Amino acid sequence: MILKSFLRLYLSSHLGQKIKFVKRISHKVEVENGAFCSSALFASPIRHMSEISLLSKSNIQDLEDRVLDKSKSNFIVAVEGNIGSGKTTLLQHFEDVPFCELIDEPLHKWTNVYGYNALAMLYQDPQRWSFAFNMYALLTRVEMHSRPHKPSRPVKMLERSLYSTRYCFVQNDFVSKTINSFEFFTFDQWFNFVVKTGNAHVDLIVYLRASPENCYERLKKRSRKEEAGVPMELIQSLHNLYDDWLLKKKFPIPAPVLLLDADYDLDTMKTMFNSKREEILCGYS
Repeated sequence: MILKSFLRLYLSSHLGQKIKFVKRISHKVEVENGAFCSSALFASPIRHMSEISLLSKSNIQDLEDRVLDKSKSNFIVAVEGNIGSGKTTLLQHFEDVPFCELIDEPLHKWTNVYGYNALAMLYQDPQRWSFAFNMYALLTRVEMHSRPHKPSRPVKMLERSLYSTRYCFVQNDFVSKTINSFEFFTFDQWFNFVVKTGNAHVDLIVYLRASPENCYERLKKRSRKEEAGVPMELIQSLHNLYDDWLLKKKFPIPAPVLLLDADYDLDTMKTMFNSKREEILCGYS
């Protein structure tokens, strides 16, 4: 069932406005200092709504003008966040939802490219392998974005997107000089081409924001062999770049952003995922 409460939760109860809704909620809503597009809605398990600033009355008409076409039935949700922020945990939380298809990062491909463990090679010698890995990651991201929706599964959830590959990981490589200017602009042209041709569409970004310290501790606890040498400096840099992109808007944001505080323990995070279920699943329940 598609629920109208996705927007009503943030608007009608707080503004006291009579808002005309269509059956399908919009993923193009622009909210000032609140949830979508112009900035991100911050949600914690302790304080979901009490201090959230919402759409101003003057923009109610703009909201209605942006309501999505009722004929749209499929949605793509990109789950974004630093290494160790809890992306896999969120996807696993919704793995039994019958209308939702989960697409994990293709680690099985990254760790076996015709026998080469590209991810391990990247971490062991980023100066040598960053460009090659990122070009291969671009290919696999496009495959994730463009995979057709399965019948009866209108919500497709991706573990990261092509956008974070460009605005966080490749940007970090360029700033840290593990790729040179020629390599950076080569990747950037491919990225822009893919975006312009419509092969990197997303309808919602769920940003799991955790402190670099917590991400680093989780990374060490899960003990993936490829990540054994990941330095704290990389985690801090990625944290800053994610904020630059999704909070400070230094790079284009392709979809609304739902910001979740991911600094909590597993049980608390699961409680939050349940409380934000409708938003995360684009109004489906």
